[in-house]
Amino acid sequence: MTPITRTTGTERELLESALDQARADLVGTVRGLSETDARRRLVPSLTTPIALIKHATFAERMWFQRTLGRLADADCDGPLWPHGGFRVGEEETVAGVIAEFERAGARARSVAAGFGLEETREHPRRGVVSLRWMYLFMTAEFARHAGHGDILREQIEAGRDSSAT
Repeated sequence: MTPITRTTGTERELLESALDQARADLVGTVRGLSETDARRRLVPSLTTPIALIKHATFAERMWFQRTLGRLADADCDGPLWPHGGFRVGEEETVAGVIAEFERAGARARSVAAGFGLEETREHPRRGVVSLRWMYLFMTAEFARHAGHGDILREQIEAGRDSSAT
């Protein structure tokens, strides 16, 4: 994949670009996986490749729609699951979960566009946070989960390769 991260521009352009790159990297960890492989649990938690994307959807909604935009749950572009998105239903597909994540990302961009980087909100666990901080936090969050996804995918693909021999 060609990197989309800008190397020049305003601070906001750089922050938005870095977050978009982290989003794309995270999605890249599940694209091309079968439905079965995307649900494969290789760790004791509910963390699977598809669950990482669903959790990131939750984070987009929680931080940009609920916290920054102060939207009511009913006004968000989808549910704010009590499990943080880590539970994936049988009826959910990789393509559907990715589409929902991309929709939440587009809504996050739309909400954030109406605020300056210095805009602050009170968060119940983090205290006062700025939009600038949210960009940094979400970029780190998605980059960390992309790393998790890379490792899970590597294990999945290695398991397929070893069973084929």
